[in-house]
Amino acid sequence: KRKLLFAFISIVKFVGMLQSYDVIVVGAGHAGSEAAAAAARLGSKTLLITMDLTKIAAMSCNPAVGGIAKGQIVREIDALGGSMAKIIDMSSIQFRMLNKSKGPAMWSPRSQSDKHIFSQNWRLELESIPNLDMWQDSVTQLIINKQNVVCGVVTTLGISITARSVILTNGTFLNGLMHIGRSQIQGGRIGEPASYHLSDQLKDFGFTVDRMKTGTPVRIDGRTIDFSKLSEQPGDAEIRSFSFLPNMISPLKQLSCWITYTNENVHEILQTGFDDSPMYNGTIQSIGPRYCPSIETKLVTFSDKDKHQLFLEPEGLYTNEFYLNGFSSSLPADVQYKALKLIPGLENCKIYRPGYAIEYDYFDPTQLQASLETKHIKNLFFAGQINGTTGYEEAAAQGLIAGINAHACITNKDPLILKRDQAYIGVLIDDLITKGVNEPYRMFTSRAEFRILLRQDNADVRLTPIGISLGLVDEYRRLVFDNKYSKVDDIKKYVSSTTINMATANPILEKLGSTPIKQSMKLSALISRPNVYATNFELPEFLFEDTEIDAATLLEVVDIDIKYSGYIDKEKQIAEKINRLEYIKIKNKIPYMELASLSTEARQKLAEINPETIGQASRISGVSPADISVLLVYLGR
Repeated sequence: KRKLLFAFISIVKFVGMLQSYDVIVVGAGHAGSEAAAAAARLGSKTLLITMDLTKIAAMSCNPAVGGIAKGQIVREIDALGGSMAKIIDMSSIQFRMLNKSKGPAMWSPRSQSDKHIFSQNWRLELESIPNLDMWQDSVTQLIINKQNVVCGVVTTLGISITARSVILTNGTFLNGLMHIGRSQIQGGRIGEPASYHLSDQLKDFGFTVDRMKTGTPVRIDGRTIDFSKLSEQPGDAEIRSFSFLPNMISPLKQLSCWITYTNENVHEILQTGFDDSPMYNGTIQSIGPRYCPSIETKLVTFSDKDKHQLFLEPEGLYTNEFYLNGFSSSLPADVQYKALKLIPGLENCKIYRPGYAIEYDYFDPTQLQASLETKHIKNLFFAGQINGTTGYEEAAAQGLIAGINAHACITNKDPLILKRDQAYIGVLIDDLITKGVNEPYRMFTSRAEFRILLRQDNADVRLTPIGISLGLVDEYRRLVFDNKYSKVDDIKKYVSSTTINMATANPILEKLGSTPIKQSMKLSALISRPNVYATNFELPEFLFEDTEIDAATLLEVVDIDIKYSGYIDKEKQIAEKINRLEYIKIKNKIPYMELASLSTEARQKLAEINPETIGQASRISGVSPADISVLLVYLGR
């Protein structure tokens, strides 16, 4: 009885400490961390609840941020005033700009990170925000009133905490189940418990819940790798930053990644475990990521291939752990280990842990509004893998938008809804809420219609003014932004008004393999040529004075603007035409099931999703141009 009394007194004290909040964020992964930081910085009293405060923004999969389209998302997060870019810059151990051989619309930054420093820096970032509290616990229930408005949460400690808005960012933890061969372990990540009960409660409120699968590969002891048999892949000689802020180059030692390959002997060993593979013996029914398949899926899908590339990524400066990218697997541990021993360079390897698959609950994202607020429960937001996405960057982007909009909804402000021609983040969210998912969603440049507009280099032009208007961009960043583009304008005016003669230009052009000029020309005309750049000419020093932005960054902006101005203008015109449909609001205005002129599939899909605009309706799978014409005629009447 005394123990029960002391426990009761302790809980009462906890309740007194955990007062009412404006916003509660459940989960401190990449989505939850961005959401909590954004809501708190905007002025909402925010509580971040996580199972383990030592694993904030943990890199559960590979220790890297960015890549194709993902790098653009990270720069967009930074431009809006988010934190991921700054954190990766402080913890980067290798930087590469991918696709430099292609046009700038395809350039994508990517960084290897020290995963421990990354997580530590995220915690320091969150702890530096005055309006943000953190609490180590697990949420088992939402408090929802009779009007279907979320009012708080209940934790495993039996504590009820009230809030005006709640953001769920549970990642892979909702009813998480891990698979290694025929072994099954309940949990959301190796060594960490799963989260239960929330899915059942939300089902009762009408949410559609389904299962998804993802996986992670074996981790190898770097001391047992023979690097002499591997191909080295160093980072770029020029280290760049993700953040648009100046002086953000990583202070850490830079490390190389390494490449090796499987072979037919490896494949034979792996195939001996297929009978015990949960993916092929019927244990796992859910769908895994198409674009990051397990090694066993590769053997089945690409049976004609006699080898597959593997990528060894260092997990940090102060660990021997290596991540074997390309070897994701849920095969029995002994089969994984035997196969590894036949891979060049890994003949004597030891492993820290085998690869595993994990199944978890997610919610059909068509149940969300464009703000990421749920349609069934007011003031409740979903962000991250709970929406059927995969990837740190996609999760962080959703978290940032959910944090902004959770604050907006309780302060009676308009939500931030980015359009498809404004940001990859806009493409991501529009795809989710309009098309839904049947496999883990991953962002690619091919998903965006306006890639020339949505470059990684111009994310600040597109989004920093929005961040300023929201109040999420601080005064220092605003001054840096204004100064940068004032300098860019000065340089563009100079090259557009400066004439260069043949004697000066032709030696430079001949060296670059470009046709010599036959008369004097404006410098901007020469820069518009392929393989000719502003850096090839001596520009006055005064153009680069009184700024923290380095000259190379300024000149890159000038080069791209001049070389691609025609393409950029044309794509803007196309976007403007398409965006006209985005201004035709239709939500709750059309009785779809009563319109016999619509196809049966269109009636069903439109009634289910209830699109907000004609533009969104036009992107719903199964809704044809003829159906859109019917809607426009109906609205005209």
